[in-house]
Amino acid sequence: MSIAISTSIHTADFDKVVSRTREVLKDNGFGVLTEIDVQATLKDKLGESMERYLILGACNPTLAHRALSANKQVGLLLPCNVVVREDVENPATVHIEAMNPQMMVDVVHDAALSPVAEQATRQLHAAISTLTEELR
Repeated sequence: MSIAISTSIHTADFDKVVSRTREVLKDNGFGVLTEIDVQATLKDKLGESMERYLILGACNPTLAHRALSANKQVGLLLPCNVVVREDVENPATVHIEAMNPQMMVDVVHDAALSPVAEQATRQLHAAISTLTEELR
């Protein structure tokens, strides 16, 4: 099983990809609760430079509630992270990678989470597919 549901977009407009990713996640039932600008954080805290790299903490409240009702420890795996990052070798390529919710079931070993993970996977696949179609 892959750790991510992903696509690569051939564009230099990183901000457009981030903006559209937020919109498409929302259209598929996920709000963005957190945003971590890894590039800025590493520069500020360590003086290290790297390509643009954002982690969006995406959450579908209904699915989160169902998952937490099935197993309280699953909160350790929430929200579903979605990474938008420049390709270090090809700055004209932006990768969008969503955490594969099926991993939640594998990590927690709780079959009650399977229907929630399947639903989340379908919705994240739909979001990634939309981004692939629109931004390629």
